[in-house]
Amino acid sequence: MKHKLYCFIVIAFISLEVNAQQFISKGTIEFEVTTNVKKTMGNQAYLDELKDQMPAFKIAYYNFTFADNKSIYKFDHYDEKKAKVPEFLTGGEDENEWYYDFTARQTTIQKNKWGSLLYIKDSIAQIQWKLTNESRLIAGFNCRKAVGKILDSVYVFAFYTDEITISGGPCTVNGLPGMILGLTIPRLYVSMIATKLSVTDVNKSNIKPASAKKYLTTKELKVILDEKMKDWNSNEEETEDSKNWKNQFYWQTLL
Repeated sequence: MKHKLYCFIVIAFISLEVNAQQFISKGTIEFEVTTNVKKTMGNQAYLDELKDQMPAFKIAYYNFTFADNKSIYKFDHYDEKKAKVPEFLTGGEDENEWYYDFTARQTTIQKNKWGSLLYIKDSIAQIQWKLTNESRLIAGFNCRKAVGKILDSVYVFAFYTDEITISGGPCTVNGLPGMILGLTIPRLYVSMIATKLSVTDVNKSNIKPASAKKYLTTKELKVILDEKMKDWNSNEEETEDSKNWKNQFYWQTLL
């Protein structure tokens, strides 16, 4: 009798614990995005004077709004109190946005490059992830670490939670069994960390793709980038630093 009573208590406790766990399917997540802008400029000597006039880091805030297995990630504001961001460093990023429909497996991205807007529409790229046993608390959520590779050679380090059900993340990084709340991309000198989540006042009408007359696929955009960069340093020997700078530009455009 005592054994049966003990089993009943254990089962009841487990049931209560499972029911207490909340799974979130809509909301808005604020991300703090920190970029080491001096490192992105490389080690070319002629830039040293310019670097002396710049902040070491650029800190921006983005919002990731999601509902009905769709999401949109877009710029919100800079933290001017921590670091004043010169206009030439903004690069029109306030116009960048990433829309994802995870049910249809489609994405639409709007990017400001060369002073004009590019529109990319394509299927969602598959990222090969390796899960680890490392964990971290982010914005009140227990998150598990995963390591992935994007753009053929760029490693990313992500922390995700399965308590937020959408398989999303900042920019083009997604595909884990839950929401990415922390992301570091060492080769781009950038980290993205969730600071808070709001589940009230989610305006679903704002979760929509950018409208354009012409869209590029990711493959078509890569061809354009390759053509544009072909003549860079064509009259001089390409250094390791200039090669790295080209890669930075290429990866930042496709991220």
